[in-house]
Amino acid sequence: MIEFLSSLKSSYVFHLAILAGIITSFTSGIMGSYVVVKKISSITGSISHSILGGIGFFIFLNYHFNTNIFSPLQGGILAALISAFFIGFIHLKYKQKEDAVIASIWSFGMALGIIFLTLVPNQEATCTHYLFGDIFSITPKDILFLSILAFVIIFITIYYYKKFLLICFDEEAAYLQKIKVKSLYFLLLSMISISIVLMVQTVGIILVIALLTIPATIANSFKHKLSHVMILAIILSIIFNIIGITISFVFSYPPGATIAITTTIFYVISLIVKKNI
Repeated sequence: MIEFLSSLKSSYVFHLAILAGIITSFTSGIMGSYVVVKKISSITGSISHSILGGIGFFIFLNYHFNTNIFSPLQGGILAALISAFFIGFIHLKYKQKEDAVIASIWSFGMALGIIFLTLVPNQEATCTHYLFGDIFSITPKDILFLSILAFVIIFITIYYYKKFLLICFDEEAAYLQKIKVKSLYFLLLSMISISIVLMVQTVGIILVIALLTIPATIANSFKHKLSHVMILAIILSIIFNIIGITISFVFSYPPGATIAITTTIFYVISLIVKKNI
């Protein structure tokens, strides 16, 4: 037991993974709360899967031009933002066609990413890395990048909190108060997109929805004020990440899958607890 604790304390990789998990917990807890109360999980699912298109394209550019100036995560952010704006436009203008558009972007982004990655030799591991996550490959540079984006998201959330709150619960009242609902809706989708990219390193594209929605869903079942939901969702996300990362590190399980399973188990426990209260 002592040797086990000592190995955890001395592992630089483990410490970086825990730090990354904590940072992403703030953004996933906050933005996940908006996703849950706004009921736009399907939209965020489409955005998360479209990320692979941008990642694959930037990896292809690096290979084609023999350079490393194009960051795959930056490509993911670009693809996520494009998808978010396109889906947001369809959502606001053509709601009856929204499901088809979401499915199209979902499949198109994934397919495009796979094609670009097949054009680059020896990229099978890279594809798996982004699909299922590999938090133990996090570097200090990644931590800085995650921290900056997380800070921006938290700052914008605090600044526009009341307006976002009104948009989520009473759009008609927001229009009557002459709030720029459409602009703020696109901003909210953009922030969710960036949050999704932050979580790709943790649990991967395929499992990102679990970490984005489940902690917020649990929090929403016990709290009713949005700010309280966010705080509880952040705390739960941190707990789930730490438990999942620790189990993954000790038993050499895939970290993304371990975190997702941990999150789901606690969700089931929360349902039982809620039923018996």
